[in-house]
Amino acid sequence: MFGFGRKSHKVAKPKKSFGSQLFEAVFIILPIAFLIRTFGYGLYQVPTGSMETTMLVGERFFADKFSVLFWPAKHGDIISFNNATFDYSKNKWMELWQQYVWGPENITKRVIGMPGDEVKGTIEDGKPVIYLKKNGESEFTRLNEPYLNKYPLLAVCKPGSNRPFVYKSYDPTVSPENQPFYKMKAADIQLGEKVALFYGRPFLIEPASLFTDNGKNLDVFDVKLADDEYWVMGDNRLNSHDSRVWGVLKKKLIHGKIVYRLWSIDSDSDDAWWNFWIFDLVRHPISFWKSIRWNRCFEVLR
Repeated sequence: MFGFGRKSHKVAKPKKSFGSQLFEAVFIILPIAFLIRTFGYGLYQVPTGSMETTMLVGERFFADKFSVLFWPAKHGDIISFNNATFDYSKNKWMELWQQYVWGPENITKRVIGMPGDEVKGTIEDGKPVIYLKKNGESEFTRLNEPYLNKYPLLAVCKPGSNRPFVYKSYDPTVSPENQPFYKMKAADIQLGEKVALFYGRPFLIEPASLFTDNGKNLDVFDVKLADDEYWVMGDNRLNSHDSRVWGVLKKKLIHGKIVYRLWSIDSDSDDAWWNFWIFDLVRHPISFWKSIRWNRCFEVLR
């Protein structure tokens, strides 16, 4: 009478053809994903030690790409941008392609000077300091930079590495294998000393030393920034290729603000292809878990 016990009949939705699915993937899903990835957020991996100890090699970060489209990066922000020394095409469309699709590598530094500012680097009591005269102000103010790397840099060499040696932040009060940033082997340190001396480079670099290149002190500068220019520097001033070397950063090259540390792992690999955690896990399934810097995972970046 009331239809109890009767089977319900659902109307089957027509299956989409392969052509329809392909069309959606190519012309709808991929473009949306591209827009979100390009103008919404970004995920970045640290390849060098230029931002130590704020950011360490092997760490992964989340970047806000949306806000920088409407509000300028501010003093102290850590930003991601396209390599300022890249030879961009003079063709406008090709330049956009290089900036947003396929072009130079991403670089991360801290904003020291904004458009309209004047930034001055000088030496006081044998140490480099920075003075900033913000846009609209008449006086210079000495910058207080608590984020600077306070640890010495040690030359470390790993047999089979792509580079002769690398400088790593080192805590002299802790043994090599118990370092807070990078686990080290005594043999790699000994070899690093020999290789560094062979290349005419120091084995140990103390904090607040002068940053020189071919005899030129790069910590001394005075620059007035135009309306579309920024001055950016790494927190690891003694091992950072930044505005002191290649000059001002154009605003159009900035594409994100680093806001959150997702993951931190001390990887033995300096190969860009292998330097993903999944490969480390496959190659070293036991020691992998010991290489994770648990105290540095899931943190807001300052």
